[in-house]
Amino acid sequence: MIRNLLKLDPRLHNLYSMPSTKLQHILQIHSSKMEKFINEFGSINVHKLIKLYNSKNISYITFYDPEYPQVLREIHDPPLVLFLKGDKNLLLRNAIAIVGARAANHYAQIALDLILPELIRNNIVIVSGLAKGTDTFAHEKTIQCGGKTIAVLGGGFFHLYPSENKALADEIEKNHLLLSEYPPIIKPERWHFPMRNRIISGLAKGTIVVQAKKRSGSLITADMALEAGREVFAFPGPINDSLSEGTNHLIQQGAKLITSGKDILEEIFLE
Repeated sequence: MIRNLLKLDPRLHNLYSMPSTKLQHILQIHSSKMEKFINEFGSINVHKLIKLYNSKNISYITFYDPEYPQVLREIHDPPLVLFLKGDKNLLLRNAIAIVGARAANHYAQIALDLILPELIRNNIVIVSGLAKGTDTFAHEKTIQCGGKTIAVLGGGFFHLYPSENKALADEIEKNHLLLSEYPPIIKPERWHFPMRNRIISGLAKGTIVVQAKKRSGSLITADMALEAGREVFAFPGPINDSLSEGTNHLIQQGAKLITSGKDILEEIFLE
């Protein structure tokens, strides 16, 4: 399917005029279900939907659009559609992902103070997931330092999560980039967030983990980065702190120990 359809018609401009037999062949839909599909699709007011998106400053790109970021094409199961609010040109720039614990504390802020300024001085875009804790700290510190950031959401734009980050999301939409693979009306679900992590790591040339427990979604992101052939970095922490168990374990498993932004630049961008 859908991938074959987008390859043929990336913006779906010709969908309404396409013969049903051709559409059936592309989507591999049984003839008994084709009529129902056409009727259901015909009930969607696409022009009204596009008008709504435009009024909310929402744009989109598909996998087969030339604007689709090449680094994301290279991952396993790249999203077919990206919904965007903000500066989509940020997708063309070198990026680093930063993830970590939702219960992150002052130690994570110390780590980001050591990591981010050097990256931002070298025009590296910071990608994270707008979650509580480390993600929030990373977005906020990047903005404070005059850098650019991308926030990848686990739901549609009409159901921002977490709601307490609305002001931060508004700032990112205005001067940076909000991104989601989910249509704006889709509410965030628990299983969306592990899926979202592949986009966070997929947009970046490397992923930094700052504070993470041994069983953490951040480690899923690190695994996805490795699967895509990207670098994984970890900021070490005190051995008696549960929020350091995940990061210290990553270092034991071969992740590069970092203590500054310079460590990342030398490993990836200054080769």
